[in-house]
Amino acid sequence: MMASPPKDHDSDPQETQEWLDALNGVLCAVGPERAHFLLERLVDKARRSGAFLPYSANTAYLNTIPPALEEPMPGNPEMEYRIRSLIRWNALAMVVRANKGGEELGGHIASFQSAATLYDVGFDYFFRAPTPEHGGDVLYTQGHSAPGIYARAFLEGRLSEEQLAHFRREVEGKGLSSYPHPWLMPDFWQMPTVSMGLGPLMSIYQARFMKYLQNRGLAQTEGRKVWAFMGDGEMDEPESLGAISLAARENLDNLIFVVNCNLQRLDGPVRGNGKIIQELEADFRGAGWNVIKVIWGSPWDALIAKDTSGLLLQRMMEAVDGEYQSFKAHDGAYVRQHFFGKYPELLRLVANMSDDEIWHLSRGGHDAFKVYNAYLAAVRHSDQPTVILAKTIKGYGMGEAGEGQNITHQQKKMGESALKQFRNRFKIPIDDAVIAAAPFYRPADDSPEIRYLQERRQALGGYLPVRHSASAPLDIPPLEYFAPLLEASGERHLSTTMAFVRLLNLLIRDETLSQRIVPIVPDESRTFGMEGMFRSLGIYSSVGQLYEPQDHDQLMYYRESVNGQILQEGINEAGAFSSWIAAATSYSTHGVTTLPFYIFYSMFGFQRVGDLAWAAGDMQCRGFLIGGTAGRTTLNGEGLQHQDGHSQVHASFIPNCISYDPTYAYELAVIIQDGLHRMFHAQENVFYYLTTMNENYAHPALPEGAREGILKGMYLLHERAASRGPCVQLLGSGTILREVEAAAQLLATDWGVSSNVWSCPSFNELAREGQNVLRHNRHHPTEPAQIPYVTQCLKDTRGPVIAATDYIKTFTEQIRAFVPRRFVTLGTDGFGRSDTRAQLRHFFEVDRYYVVEAALHALADEGVIPLSQVAEAQRKYALDPAKPNPLKV
Repeated sequence: MMASPPKDHDSDPQETQEWLDALNGVLCAVGPERAHFLLERLVDKARRSGAFLPYSANTAYLNTIPPALEEPMPGNPEMEYRIRSLIRWNALAMVVRANKGGEELGGHIASFQSAATLYDVGFDYFFRAPTPEHGGDVLYTQGHSAPGIYARAFLEGRLSEEQLAHFRREVEGKGLSSYPHPWLMPDFWQMPTVSMGLGPLMSIYQARFMKYLQNRGLAQTEGRKVWAFMGDGEMDEPESLGAISLAARENLDNLIFVVNCNLQRLDGPVRGNGKIIQELEADFRGAGWNVIKVIWGSPWDALIAKDTSGLLLQRMMEAVDGEYQSFKAHDGAYVRQHFFGKYPELLRLVANMSDDEIWHLSRGGHDAFKVYNAYLAAVRHSDQPTVILAKTIKGYGMGEAGEGQNITHQQKKMGESALKQFRNRFKIPIDDAVIAAAPFYRPADDSPEIRYLQERRQALGGYLPVRHSASAPLDIPPLEYFAPLLEASGERHLSTTMAFVRLLNLLIRDETLSQRIVPIVPDESRTFGMEGMFRSLGIYSSVGQLYEPQDHDQLMYYRESVNGQILQEGINEAGAFSSWIAAATSYSTHGVTTLPFYIFYSMFGFQRVGDLAWAAGDMQCRGFLIGGTAGRTTLNGEGLQHQDGHSQVHASFIPNCISYDPTYAYELAVIIQDGLHRMFHAQENVFYYLTTMNENYAHPALPEGAREGILKGMYLLHERAASRGPCVQLLGSGTILREVEAAAQLLATDWGVSSNVWSCPSFNELAREGQNVLRHNRHHPTEPAQIPYVTQCLKDTRGPVIAATDYIKTFTEQIRAFVPRRFVTLGTDGFGRSDTRAQLRHFFEVDRYYVVEAALHALADEGVIPLSQVAEAQRKYALDPAKPNPLKV
């Protein structure tokens, strides 16, 4: 039996050559697009004829743009190289100087050195600043490259030498933040990106939101680009690749990813045994992106052209990234031996080249000409997002201090010898006498370098990055506008989630605000009772509705529209939150104020996307987050992973997140109306988190004089405390407030204990106010002491204080320091589970009977009543002391 020929065996070389000649003729005469079309037709014909041709998303390990299609750069490459060298030096000097005498401040040198050309070509030719005629591009800068962005701003005259000298020293107000942080540098940074993976994710939804604004007629975003820079190691974060299919599906040709493929993570190679560029090419091309690879610098072009055998390309493909890293950590002789030396034919190919010439066979990401052509192709491309995969060297130029070495990411210092090497390599005019101090260098304002730098930016509209925080204040309707929610619901029972939907419908009818409201849901509109908005507002779709919906004959049918108002993000909380961030910063990024309301299962809010929530605080988002179906015992049938007993505690971690847990519709209306005023009229840099529940009950009317207390976080709901006899103060929020109200009735009728019932819509706000008062008193010891609001509310009352909520006890424990008497907290600590609401509240010991038990026990501890009365109550209400402890795991 004859052996089968190898897969690459050519049984008819002459015929093969004829096909290749024909293809080459098409390429030369018509171009690659026609050649690609013909090849696709041939593949299609072969498949239809029964041939098995598996799809490959990979192309050769070569630059996507061949030399014949490259266009000349219009500027002065030599001048740009000099400027780039100065930026490199000043970026390095910032970190080295910050760590003189120690490593306490940290910092990163190597990341920007690998990406300098990628940024500078963009700043010189592509990144457009906002002007009256153009809204400006949006930049997502790789966090570890921040020193390079500061160094450029220093040459531009936007930052002073003193500011650079205070890199990572911000407390005194002179310094520069470690990474892109809009909160700390509100006029400079647009987006926080150093929490890796968030930049790619947020940039996709930002680009989509820009299309949304355009299609809804809210802003002119045509021609604007979103540029997102990231590292190849960062692409391992699930968020980095998690939404790339959406970008292709939405045809986001306003989005350009630039992946700095320096082949290294923080500790070693990204894919030591593989090829990260090829892997990412397959990921992005398979998802529908336009992929541009920038692998080899210009010196390789002639060598590749001479390789008629294809052996050089074969060697490029078979060498893995771990080897490529080693090549650039050594010298030209090493590259000759270990790269070209694998095959005698390749050694002959470079026989006339010196070791120095071999060493200067550069990577594409360091070749401004190659990068320029990649960017030019990206901005011209339509109907698809583009990713540029640029191969670089981590720590480029650092030489003995870490170029291409595993240690380079952690390098914060450079000795005098390494500084001299760097200076000499990039021809920085600094004398040996001062080199050890790593001084900053900026030419005079009238120097050719500075003049050229300024001219390039003026041609693109001005400086970037830049952030604008002012926007026109909006007229917010008065509280009376929400009258239907301020009145008693009578016989009608509804949940606070439904009350929120009613409120949202009222806002949508307001002439000033209606078009600016951006409702956002993951995939739970019907759960939250929002399906009525499908028809009235429409669900945003960049292509409209290409089908007749299944429920088209129903009143509330599923309607998609190009100018739809609702952003429905599927089962995707991170994506929905990213859309909310884009809308909540639109006042700054686009100069158009939008009012985003993102409603979600509260359990899948802060817990699942807490990193994005923290970023939202950093970038000064303004908008509402609605944690629907909140509380550990309210979404009762869904079990452990759906029941939220801690999102309010998560919200308390973010300084500018204002959070509330309202019980009644009027509380919700008061809070949202005030939030609208604070964020969109007074323009405070805060955002709101409100928890709403799916439990239906009757709602009373707004008590007279309660508005101020609602907003502060506590007000007297029922004043029933007698002047004599046992008395307690009962505090509650959310649905458990109703259990507290019921407990007050039981205490009065069964035990002769009177009480005041306090609604506490925000224990978080109460705690913050109290902490601020304590701080003020510490710092002003000779002034009259201020009194925390909680203390003011309780100081003229009697009896112990009992607080119960549907959240863990930490939520209410925050105010213990401000409660002037015995304080007992009840909460839902432990894992959730499925059962009826009554059973769950009994299990977690937050129902009316356990509130009564806690109140009686506190009175007994104070000697007001005997302990036997507590035992009697336990028997009366069947409170079993031996029941399972919800805290035990």
